[in-house]
Amino acid sequence: MDLYPTHSSVPKSPLRSALGLLAFGGVTAGAATFGALTTRSGQGLWYRLLRKPPYNPPGWVFGPVWTGLYGLIALSGWRVWRQPSSPERTRALALWGTQLGLNAAWSWIFFGKHRKRAALADLGALFGAVAGYALAARKVDRQAAWLITPYLAWTCFAGLLNEEIVRRNP
Repeated sequence: MDLYPTHSSVPKSPLRSALGLLAFGGVTAGAATFGALTTRSGQGLWYRLLRKPPYNPPGWVFGPVWTGLYGLIALSGWRVWRQPSSPERTRALALWGTQLGLNAAWSWIFFGKHRKRAALADLGALFGAVAGYALAARKVDRQAAWLITPYLAWTCFAGLLNEEIVRRNP
C-alpha cells in the first residue's frame, strides 16, 4: 500500500474539495467561536482596569481583523490539504491544527483565566507553530504559505501587546 500516492492516483473531486473547504472553514469557525465567547465573557472589569499600551487597538478593530485572518487560516489549510499526500503535507497539516489549538487556548488563558504571563507563553508557542506551518506549507503549496503571513504578522503584534500588558500590570 502506497502511503503517499501521487497526485494523479488520488484525484479530489469538486464535491470532495468543496466538502474539504467546508470542513476547514467549520473547524476554524469553531476555534473562532470558542475564542470569541471566551473573550466576551472575560472582558469585564478585570480587562478594563488593565494598563494597556497606547497602540492597543480599539475593541471594534478585532472583529473585522480576526474574521479576515480566520478566513485566510481556513483557506490556507484547505489548499495544503488539497495537495498530494506526502510527509511534508502531513507535517504542514499537523502544524496547522496545532496553531489553531494554541490560538483558541490564548483567549481562554488570557480572558478566561486572567493569566497574562501564561497567555504570553502560549503566544510564543503559537508564533512558532504558525511560522513552522508557513515553512512547511511552502514546500506543499506556496500560495498557502503566503496566505498565512498576515496571521503571522498579527501574532507578532499580539505578542507585543500581551508583553506590554504583562510589563505594565505586574
